Amino acid sequence: MANQSLTLNFPDDLYQRLKARAEGAQRSIEDELLSLAAAALDDEPIPLDIQAAVASLSVLDDAALWQVARASRLSQEESDESEELHFRRQRGERLTDAEKRRLAVLMHQYDKSLLVRSHALLLLKQRGHDITPLLQTP
Repeated sequence: MANQSLTLNFPDDLYQRLKARAEGAQRSIEDELLSLAAAALDDEPIPLDIQAAVASLSVLDDAALWQVARASRLSQEESDESEELHFRRQRGERLTDAEKRRLAVLMHQYDKSLLVRSHALLLLKQRGHDITPLLQTP
């Protein structure tokens, strides 16, 4: 698949939000923007395992939600592996079928952790908790 180049001018506040989001995901700004664009254009429904994980959060007590909100992210090793596979693909390198499958698994795990963490934070906020400290930590 050929890559296309695109130059965008962002308002500073939007750029800062994108930058913070990318840092929180331990990804480059370009990778984060590509992920957001792909998600916005994706017509596929949320996978059932992710729906179930998110739905199960509503029955958790606050302590468990705090734990989920802190722990739901890829490990550093998984994040590094995903980033490397993305970089290779962006440089035009062909990934093996095994590497493509691995990247798909990592992206699924990333999506799941992102949605679970986000929903846990939403529930905590709705229950009256100050979630600011978790939004400021990478």
